[in-house]
Amino acid sequence: MVLTDDNFASLVTAVEAGRRIYDNVRKFIVYIFAHATPEVALFLIFALGGGMVPLPLTILQILAFDVGSETMPALALSREPAEPGLMTRPPRPRAEGVIRRAMLLRAWLFLGVRVSALQMAGFFYVLIRAGWHPGAPTGAGHPLHHAYRQATTMTFLGMIAGQIGTAFAVRTEHASLRFVGILSNRYLLAGIAGELVLAALFVYLPPFQALLGTAALPPGDLLLLIPYPFIVWGADESRRYLIRRRTRGRAGVDTG
Repeated sequence: MVLTDDNFASLVTAVEAGRRIYDNVRKFIVYIFAHATPEVALFLIFALGGGMVPLPLTILQILAFDVGSETMPALALSREPAEPGLMTRPPRPRAEGVIRRAMLLRAWLFLGVRVSALQMAGFFYVLIRAGWHPGAPTGAGHPLHHAYRQATTMTFLGMIAGQIGTAFAVRTEHASLRFVGILSNRYLLAGIAGELVLAALFVYLPPFQALLGTAALPPGDLLLLIPYPFIVWGADESRRYLIRRRTRGRAGVDTG
């Protein structure tokens, strides 16, 4: 590289680009891992319920989420701009792997748990509103079957809404998102738009309804999903703020 343009300053640019790419790989990993918790939680609730609680999401709906909805925003995270303070960080230890314990805790126990709680709240809200109680049959031919399909659709859309909040949350590891710019990654915005269009097709087109077991939701239920991304992103934004504040406090004590 130096031989090509005969400029040692290119080393700085190369190091910055390498760090940005490395950070974006980690953001991608956290984003993907964060959705393992909501998917596992569905089966845990079903298994622990002992047949009293129906499966909150069907297998085909999970596949539609993994293949259709999750892919576009995940790829867009590779185009994230550099986080502020990128070049002021000390070099990472040579023995440090790409996946760190803190990343897993953030993905599984912080972001993932919040998305799980939100999606399950939507699932039970739709079922209970229809008159469901634990143990009530929801299979085909029963009065609650349509309500059950709407409930699984609410779970499906709740997972997508939480996923959008996760995508914005993982855009920065340390800094506030406002320093990067909420609209600075147009690829992510396009990916989320495509994801929402695909979700609408899955929920409202009759062929997909028959294939995936989804059902159209009333506008009031859709309005309940609007706060989901802000809850997930806001919780992580607050977590990063507290970490920065604690770090500054320690730095002040050390210099004092």
